[in-house]
Amino acid sequence: MRQRYSFLKSPTWMGWLAVCALFAVACYFLGQWQLDRREHALEEINRVVANYDEDPVPYAEAREQFRAPDAADEWTVVSLRGEYLSEDYRLARNRPHSGRVGYEQVVPFREASTGDVLAVSRGWLPTSSTDGGQPAFNPEPPSGEVELVMRLKLGEPDINRDAPEGQLASIDLQEYSSQVGYDLVPGAYGLMAEESPAPAEAPSQLPRPSLDEGPHLSYSMQWIAFGLLGFVGWGYAARLHARNRDLEALEEQTEGQHEAAGTAHRDRLREAKRAQRLREGKLNDEDLEDAWVEEHLTRSR
Repeated sequence: MRQRYSFLKSPTWMGWLAVCALFAVACYFLGQWQLDRREHALEEINRVVANYDEDPVPYAEAREQFRAPDAADEWTVVSLRGEYLSEDYRLARNRPHSGRVGYEQVVPFREASTGDVLAVSRGWLPTSSTDGGQPAFNPEPPSGEVELVMRLKLGEPDINRDAPEGQLASIDLQEYSSQVGYDLVPGAYGLMAEESPAPAEAPSQLPRPSLDEGPHLSYSMQWIAFGLLGFVGWGYAARLHARNRDLEALEEQTEGQHEAAGTAHRDRLREAKRAQRLREGKLNDEDLEDAWVEEHLTRSR
């Protein structure tokens, strides 16, 4: 068995084994990447389950969560009272909703008891069919004192894109604050859930976050399987190579046996024909030469 697979020690086969090992390492890290993505998805699901449907807490209790939010605070339900600063609204562009792209209407809201001004996304607006750079409609928020229930959302990063006047490339609270010229609560904004008095027309509410963790676990298992299949393929190729070598050796041995058998058969046939000519007295020159050689060999002995 050792001799049969001795070729595995050759540089070629060792090189292919090294390639399989490198491929397996790459597949392992890709599998870990998928597991990390699954962990992030599960964390998001856990936050939704823990916070999304809870009873609202007063803004005074959640104030520090808005100023310095933690990821675990996302989707916390908060109630507050105050008024919209409608003249400073902005449209956050390129916002998906139900397979379409539109805008989120973002409006500053001054909380009555603290004077804090928070950014509030009132919901989604479709794009105009005639002018893709504007929403199809842009309803006014309620005027005067408003009772608001909203969910905490972490502020978005700057994505280094320009936006037309009156629009935001992302809900970057620092950029929004610089545009309106006064301080907004910096860490998080609100996603409106209810407002009272309810307006006659309002943006569409954004859907509840998905609780689907995605296919990351199955993808991770597939990457690990791919890494192992590299070694399986290497072993299968080695087995085929060994079998082919065995077949070649067997063919060479069989051909040698056939050649030896053919030579012996020709010698016997030649001797039989010579004997027949000797009996008939019809010896040819070759027979006479052979007889002379045999006679002299016998005398020399």
